[in-house]
Amino acid sequence: MIDAISSALKVAASGLEAQSTRLRIVSENVANARSTGETPGSDPYRRKTVSFTGELDRLTGASMVKVDAVGLDRSEFKEEYDPGNPAADADGYVKMPNVQPLVEMADMREANRSYEANLQVIKQTRELLNLTIDLMRG
Repeated sequence: MIDAISSALKVAASGLEAQSTRLRIVSENVANARSTGETPGSDPYRRKTVSFTGELDRLTGASMVKVDAVGLDRSEFKEEYDPGNPAADADGYVKMPNVQPLVEMADMREANRSYEANLQVIKQTRELLNLTIDLMRG
């Protein structure tokens, strides 16, 4: 029983760590949604993505989530007319980041819900562990 409870805590903790990374990446994307290049024609900030993988914990046999990779979104950059920008080309167009704030907000919301769900698992598991300890004392 205690091993199962310990495994549940480890699995939920791995979920918290993975979603924390996801939230950090989303916040970087949002913060850089208007970050252009520094020189004419240079590329702006490129949106980052996170991918996850399942990893078996050989000690407990539990399948935990891990961040597989932090990658780059290869979608096209949009161009805006802004001749006063230092990154503007000869025609006055600036490459803008491929970050879509609406997509980032949806991703943030999903990561937040997943984080909260894992946190709830930890709370419930701690409660079960405390009940078990109380029964053993009693």
